[in-house]
Amino acid sequence: MRTIAVLSAITIISFASPSLAADRKPDAVLKNKNIEARVLLDDPIKAEATLAADSLAEGRKWLEKSAAEAAATRKTDPILFRDGGWDFERKYSIRSVVADRYISVLRNDYTDTHGAHPNSDVNTILWDKTENKRISIRPFFIETADDGPAMKAILKAVIASLKIEKKKRDVTDTPADEPYKDLKPSLLKIGAVTLAPSTEAGKSSGLTFHYPPYAVGAYAEGAYVGFVPWETIKPYLTPEGLRIFGGKRPKGDEDDGQ
Repeated sequence: MRTIAVLSAITIISFASPSLAADRKPDAVLKNKNIEARVLLDDPIKAEATLAADSLAEGRKWLEKSAAEAAATRKTDPILFRDGGWDFERKYSIRSVVADRYISVLRNDYTDTHGAHPNSDVNTILWDKTENKRISIRPFFIETADDGPAMKAILKAVIASLKIEKKKRDVTDTPADEPYKDLKPSLLKIGAVTLAPSTEAGKSSGLTFHYPPYAVGAYAEGAYVGFVPWETIKPYLTPEGLRIFGGKRPKGDEDDGQ
């Protein structure tokens, strides 16, 4: 009942138009003495009505959960709010559209709870336009068993890619594999995945795995993206997987580290 009371005191304002602060108005806002939080959908997502509705519904639940947590924290640790309420933001953006069917969405979170520094997180959604629902990458693979051959090959390629990126940033890991100890050959423990764009229209050049700060390195290193070219996973693909993968990763995509 206390949770219901907290949520009933929260006002969530929805907007259909684009923001002033970040070139568009948020699509949902929650603001009270404890927190100001926003959800933003990019225009290509808004063009996909069912995906937009699904994302916004998820975003609103996140607003409510965050507000309830802020209210509970103020009761137990009011000093954490001496500089004002928390500031949260969630953005949904399209990363790729493959075969005019599979939409990869990045979900980026920003949170400032007045700690040593703000934090960020990233997760992903794979949306099937034909089925109008979220899916995983499982249908593209013959098998995705934990510790199976496909997941072991993907994990090996992800770590190799991350090591290359760390070298570009002049980051030296000691011991070498310590930052990757939490990554496992399991679809649920290897990282948030998207279908990478390709130089070949309608195809994906492979898989990209997205890691926020702290996930595979120190906070100061920032976020990382690990890329697995489709040629690496070709032996493990189903006919549908073979149909949608091809081409190379665009240079601009690699430079952006998305």
